[in-house]
Amino acid sequence: MAPGATEVGLEIYNLHMIILGICTVIGIGVFGVMFYSLYAHRKSKGAVPATFHENTRVEIIWTIIPFFILVGMAWPATSTLLQIYDNEDAELDVLVTGYQWKWKYEYLNEDGENVAFFSNLRTPQSEIRNTAPKGEHYLLEVDEPLVLPAGKKVRFLVTANDVIHSWWVPELAVKKDAIPGFINETWTRTSEEGVYRGQCAELCGKDHGFMPIVVDVVSESEFKDWMASKQAEAAEIKKLMAQSFTMDELMARGKAVYDRNCLACHGANGEGGVGKAIAGSPVATGDLAHHLDVAIHGVPGTAMQAFGGQLNDVDMAAVVTFQRNAFGNNMGDMVQPIDVFNHKKG
Repeated sequence: MAPGATEVGLEIYNLHMIILGICTVIGIGVFGVMFYSLYAHRKSKGAVPATFHENTRVEIIWTIIPFFILVGMAWPATSTLLQIYDNEDAELDVLVTGYQWKWKYEYLNEDGENVAFFSNLRTPQSEIRNTAPKGEHYLLEVDEPLVLPAGKKVRFLVTANDVIHSWWVPELAVKKDAIPGFINETWTRTSEEGVYRGQCAELCGKDHGFMPIVVDVVSESEFKDWMASKQAEAAEIKKLMAQSFTMDELMARGKAVYDRNCLACHGANGEGGVGKAIAGSPVATGDLAHHLDVAIHGVPGTAMQAFGGQLNDVDMAAVVTFQRNAFGNNMGDMVQPIDVFNHKKG
């Protein structure tokens, strides 16, 4: 167990060491007396056991001593618990939503208006399938880390979209269950800049081990610059919503979206796997409106998620166009962002 990078983490570590020390002393004392008694009063030495029913003085002693030991242990434990659950006076609020199998982060303060993104596993399939050497941060790297300012108290509101997940970053002393329909609170604060890694700590399905957490703690000035860039990116997406794209532009963007969100289930060449094949699929080669329905709303009772809330309309238009024209499908259909918007509205 390590102290981590936060004051609360250090408190938890110190509490652990105190309790461990007390338990060790008690264990040595109890077993020492027991083993000595077995050795010194053994039958081979002629020891004769005494016969008695009770000793009030002894019973009072062995009740009072443990009572005071427990009170002594409860005092630092209660103090630490109060700190862990003190979610007041946060300077930044982040909504964390667990999905199978990724995380969504939304900055709720005014300064973070319109800043929301998904964080997906970045480890390539070649490493996962053992066709390439594994990297230093195998299964612990993402395309979009959560960025936090150093020295500020950050409150996390943790929930889930589908099943129970658990958002766990050991070095930041944060572990909170993400439960659909409920919002749990936790917080952290560290002055140590750096990259902190964690994982989902609740068995949440077949890809439970493929939804890592990466938190990048930076200086306040770096955080403001990052926030400004994310807000500019959101504004750019709004502009793109009103534009029309060429087939080449849609295919290029769609391939990037497919590789990030669809490849793990549908295969690098659309051959299928966990999910059904895209190549020659009756969905990808059938009615366009039905294809959009499946992509936006998912398929209940299957692993096909609803991506309408995960992808913006530009990326949705691009990936549907890509699926209908890649892997030999060659449907010739072009879907524009306005088509996705109108389909959702209808």
